[in-house]
Amino acid sequence: MNLASFNDWLLLVHVVVTLFMVGVIWFVQIVHYPLFHRVGKAGFAEYERQNTRRTGYVLAVPMLAELLSAVALVWRLGGMLAWSGFVLLMVIWLSTWLWQVPAHRRLEQSFDDATHRRLVRTNWVRTVAWSARGMIALALLVVSR
Repeated sequence: MNLASFNDWLLLVHVVVTLFMVGVIWFVQIVHYPLFHRVGKAGFAEYERQNTRRTGYVLAVPMLAELLSAVALVWRLGGMLAWSGFVLLMVIWLSTWLWQVPAHRRLEQSFDDATHRRLVRTNWVRTVAWSARGMIALALLVVSR
């Protein structure tokens, strides 16, 4: 396989999955999470369990593809853009495991206003980081030409 063509495909996959995740995170931040309080306390725990499970089905593959392609870009291309994107991805994953996952676990027990507000507020870290990653991915695409 031609080295340049592999890098081209790698970059294309990375850009596609990153921009997909940028769209997802803005939807989650502006629409999905803020509407949690409208579900109703009686059925919220079951709603949240289903929401978490189904969201995992949709996002597991793109998030893994993004992680693997980010690591591969650092390894194959290096440079400030690839490293910056990777660092931001680590911020996203840390935020997910330190703040969002515990909040979702708490909400799977029952709706809690404070936890819900904290989930929405702390998710801005991922929203900003993924938005920056989208710009970096596009910049990598431009400079690779």
